Amino acid sequence: MSNSLFRRKIITEQPPEHQLARTLSWPHLVALGVGAIVGTGILTLIGVGADRAGPAVLLSFVVAGAICACAALCYAEMATMIPASGSAYTYSYATLGEVIAWVVGWSLILEYSLVVATVAVGWAGYANGFLDARGWGLPTYLTHGPVIGGAFGINLLAIAIIAIVAGLLMLGTRESARINTGLVVLKIATLTLFVAFSLPHFDAANLHPFAPLGYGSTAGAGGVKYGMMGAAAIIFFAFYGFDAISTAAEETKNPDRDLAIGIVGSMVACTIIYLIVAAAAVGALHYTKFADSPEPLALILRGIGQGTVAAVVAAAAVIALPTVILGFLYGQSRIFLVMARDGFLPTSLAKLSSRGTPARITAVTAVLVSILAALTPLDVIASLANAGTLCAFIAVAVCVLVLRRREPNGRRPFRTPLAWVVAPGAILGCLYLFTSLQSITQISFLIWNAIGLAIYFLYARRRSLVA
Repeated sequence: MSNSLFRRKIITEQPPEHQLARTLSWPHLVALGVGAIVGTGILTLIGVGADRAGPAVLLSFVVAGAICACAALCYAEMATMIPASGSAYTYSYATLGEVIAWVVGWSLILEYSLVVATVAVGWAGYANGFLDARGWGLPTYLTHGPVIGGAFGINLLAIAIIAIVAGLLMLGTRESARINTGLVVLKIATLTLFVAFSLPHFDAANLHPFAPLGYGSTAGAGGVKYGMMGAAAIIFFAFYGFDAISTAAEETKNPDRDLAIGIVGSMVACTIIYLIVAAAAVGALHYTKFADSPEPLALILRGIGQGTVAAVVAAAAVIALPTVILGFLYGQSRIFLVMARDGFLPTSLAKLSSRGTPARITAVTAVLVSILAALTPLDVIASLANAGTLCAFIAVAVCVLVLRRREPNGRRPFRTPLAWVVAPGAILGCLYLFTSLQSITQISFLIWNAIGLAIYFLYARRRSLVA
């Protein structure tokens, strides 16, 4: 039995009727990565991070960024070594074995579903506010899930934005990539506008006390972790998204070159953007005035007398937020596609449309995530996405080390520099961030994977095509 649990998948080229259309180059991949990474994280989590760490949130960004950078370098090596769809799930299946791949794939389902649903609900909240301000508001029961006072409700706009993005992805990968690139440019322009107006108000006095709650991770009320590392565990959400690039391997024109540029390039660009925005934010206004705000950047601009610019930033952010939904819905549909090819899902879902896109699996993915966004209370479980991502990052770093031993002379178009330092750094960093998450998140993640393993042993294992 143990041999069957750890049987490995041999990666082969798909037959022509199952091959995804190769339409993406490295600028598309960088834009996909930046679009998925820069979103609700920097737009909202800087306030949550400041509430937990004070001005030391700057170091929280550095720590989370450094751990993600190590993971990104590992992803770049694995993506160019195994240029196939499926991201960490595929790498684990080819390197570590089937049961490990299932756990990683199950964790990625958790990550991608929660991110898409959370961003869709957040976008719907902004959009509902915009409509209400103009007298076009929807009935209350169409603006939220069935959680307010136990009353029935369904989040109609959350469903609508997921349907629009899914339709765009089914239309064609190249077309959706072009629109995504335009929205990413708008998003970067928005953050540039924020920095341009807030940086002149930088006051070093706002950085004191720098770390009011310490540099470690200290438990507080309700299981919340405070301090610099406690904030880093939450801010980590703001950095991941580059893993969606690795799911585009089969649709990349020159995977040997473009995947590494896309993964590492988007990570470097976003780290620089985040540090500049975070420095401008904590320097322009004392952190106590925007800590835990749902719209910290707009609040800071209003606090320094830039109300008009704040309105522009808030509006542009809402327009650009669907790029996050696009990046993660794209990634999740590709992971589902590969799991269908492997027999873990009905193989009929792996059929491609005439445009070379996985339209069936994209539609199914959109329906599942829409149900989650429309009906599920996400405030308690949203940080579960972090736990799922940490699991995937650890698996990819382990894959790098295992293949360095098993296939020391294997083909590696991109080699992780100082692999025996970088990969263990990613593993240990992710493990530490996991311990810095709330206890309820850790327990929920273990329960989620216990359910996943039950499904694997009762259903998926005997359907595996690798068997």
